[in-house]
Amino acid sequence: MFGWNGRLLRVDLSRKKIVIQKYDDRLAGEYIGGRGFAIKILWDEMPACVDPLSPQNILIFAAGPLTGIPGPSTGKLVVAAKSPLTGGYGDGNVGSLAAVHLRKAGYDAVVISGSSDKPVYLYIENEKIEILNADDLWGLDTFMTERKLRERHGGNLGVLCIGPAGENLVKFATVISQEGRSGGRPGMGAVMGSKKLKALVIKGSKDIPLADPEEYRRLAADAYRAIKGKPGYEFWRRQGTMAALQWAQESSVLPAYNFREGVFELASNIDGYAMEKVKIGQRGCPLCNAICGNLINDIEGEIAELDYENVALLGSNIGLGDLKKVAKLNRLADMYGVDTISVGSVIAFAMEASEKGLIKEKIEWGDFNVAERLLKDIVYRRELGDLLAEGVKIASYKLGGEKFAMHVKGLEVTGYDCHAAPGMALAYGTSPIGAHHKDAWIISWEIKTERLGYTKDKVYKLIEFQRIRGGMFEMLTSCRLPWIEVGFELEWYPKLFKAATGLSVTLDYFFEAADRVYSLIRAFWIREKRKWNRGMDYPPKRWFTEPLTKGPLAGAKLDIEKYDNMLSWYYEARGWDAKGVPTRETLTRLKLNFAIPVLEKYVNLH
Repeated sequence: MFGWNGRLLRVDLSRKKIVIQKYDDRLAGEYIGGRGFAIKILWDEMPACVDPLSPQNILIFAAGPLTGIPGPSTGKLVVAAKSPLTGGYGDGNVGSLAAVHLRKAGYDAVVISGSSDKPVYLYIENEKIEILNADDLWGLDTFMTERKLRERHGGNLGVLCIGPAGENLVKFATVISQEGRSGGRPGMGAVMGSKKLKALVIKGSKDIPLADPEEYRRLAADAYRAIKGKPGYEFWRRQGTMAALQWAQESSVLPAYNFREGVFELASNIDGYAMEKVKIGQRGCPLCNAICGNLINDIEGEIAELDYENVALLGSNIGLGDLKKVAKLNRLADMYGVDTISVGSVIAFAMEASEKGLIKEKIEWGDFNVAERLLKDIVYRRELGDLLAEGVKIASYKLGGEKFAMHVKGLEVTGYDCHAAPGMALAYGTSPIGAHHKDAWIISWEIKTERLGYTKDKVYKLIEFQRIRGGMFEMLTSCRLPWIEVGFELEWYPKLFKAATGLSVTLDYFFEAADRVYSLIRAFWIREKRKWNRGMDYPPKRWFTEPLTKGPLAGAKLDIEKYDNMLSWYYEARGWDAKGVPTRETLTRLKLNFAIPVLEKYVNLH
């Protein structure tokens, strides 16, 4: 086996048992890595309908066959488990030295089951695996945790850790690395916290086996040069994802005031050009030459790392137009280990709930001091923060306000308003983890084409993007940004894959594997929910019922009947039935026959 290490590291925290396991070549061939490995392991090994915060949930850190090998943006891994926020499949990717070291230590994934009775961290150094006491780390923020672990174990390693949000089981707590790399929006940090697992420390010194090392090195060097030669590369290095803020404002898709509007009157104060004026540096993931993390000094003079999603949700969406104040909220979220997108969304929900008199607390739009206090209350589960720590879906059930609760399947919406973007609304509705743009950022393509149309072409383009973004990149596992942002061609990836693994494939190979993974994730959701209906694939009600009132697209809102037509076309193209359930024929074609008897218990299979 080349490209893959062919080994999983299994750790049972309840029994303090550690096993290094070789896995079947079929797992690699059919699921490739990353997200593919994660969903197959969860399906096979996790009992149905377990409490996501119980010892029976399985936490997986999975890499792919390109991870850790010097090449375009290959320093990423996927963290996955059953989500405590949504109750379905949850994952996220995180750029980290831990991804590189995991592969160099000789593993393609770490599979963690059980839970410890006291705080621990996992130390991995090649074949040396230890479960170590973390009493002195418990309660520390993620920045201090990583610094202490590096002092203890040396600098040449990778660290993945949680902060107080994960320890306190905030349902949207994330896993943090390198003081700003964050992954696992659907509560992967809370799963770590429930297992009393403070951190993973990974140090590897082995060579990753390659089929043709010389050819891979040549291709990788050429790929790096190709990325740097793209016309948009220099501007990307200046602003990274922050360039999207001005574009979103001009396109009327910038979330403002809890997604009421698509424009924000103070957008120019927090956009990429405003950032450039105060930028002090950059920070990125390992093995990347398209670095996108921009550093500024926040309102307290501390270094904070910005990107578009964080600024949109902690800025315009809560009515805050001061970049340095937004930066502090962003830094605190990373320090505490809580998702910046979801925490911005629940703060916006609280502001609107206050405005509508649903809560006694007075929380004004744009009030930075109150937003900061509320963020900390969420992390430490104090007063109103204790409810908001459950996520906007649960909060809206308990307080009222379901009409303005901005989520899909329980996961809060990321940074694109969809009053006038039906294709992106469908992308949120059908994302396999809930409302996330990671799987299909179709909105830029949509705006350039028939923006307000509800067409089959959009549906087919959406599935194409899901196969690429949520499929190929999440399985290989490498970053999608060189492709989507600067135009690095997809045709490079089969060539890199062949040099790494020795397997000669086309893009269709990756896309078929992506379809397999998407249908298995859908089967997982059905198994865990014991039902399925079309309503679970709908975006938030607000976009259908409350039109925009500002900007060039004032009056725009989604049409529910036309959206429903698009959803039907989506199901048909995926080989799913009218309710969104994969058919027997589709499951058989994708080599998912093993899911058929399970699904038959809960739904009528066609």
